[in-house]
Amino acid sequence: MQTTYSAGGVVLNARGQVLVTNQNGDSWSLPKGHIDPGEDARTASAREIAEETGITELEFVAPLGSYMRPRIARGGVGDDPTEMKHIEFFLYRTTQETLAPTDPHHPEARWVDLQSVAELLSHPKDKEFFISCVENISAALPKQ
Repeated sequence: MQTTYSAGGVVLNARGQVLVTNQNGDSWSLPKGHIDPGEDARTASAREIAEETGITELEFVAPLGSYMRPRIARGGVGDDPTEMKHIEFFLYRTTQETLAPTDPHHPEARWVDLQSVAELLSHPKDKEFFISCVENISAALPKQ
C-alpha cells in the first residue's frame, strides 16, 4: 500500500457554516488534496481549497491535526486498498460566500451548518476526525 500526503481545511463563513466538497459526484468531504513537491501542508491546503471551492480569501485560525485513512474507492463506496492517505487539516475563516470550483473532480461545493457536517461526510474516518475537532471549530465561530 502506497502512503500519500494530503492537506485540507475546515473553512468557516461569517454565518458559522462549514465548507464541504463533492468528489467525483459520489462522495462528500472537507476540501483537501495532495501536497505537491516543495509545498508545505498549509500552502497545499489553501491551494486545494481554492481549486475545489473557489474560496481564495482565507484567514488562518489554527492547525487542527492529522489522521490517516485509505482513499475512498471509485464509485464512492468502500476503501481503495492501494493508497493510505496521511491528511493534515487547518482551520480557516473567510468572508467569501460565492463558491466556484475549478477542479473537475470536485464538481460541487456547499456551505453546511456545523451540526450537519459529520452526517454528510462520506468516509467514517473523516466523520470521526471532524467530530473530534468540533470544540476547536466552535471556538472560532463568529460571535453573535
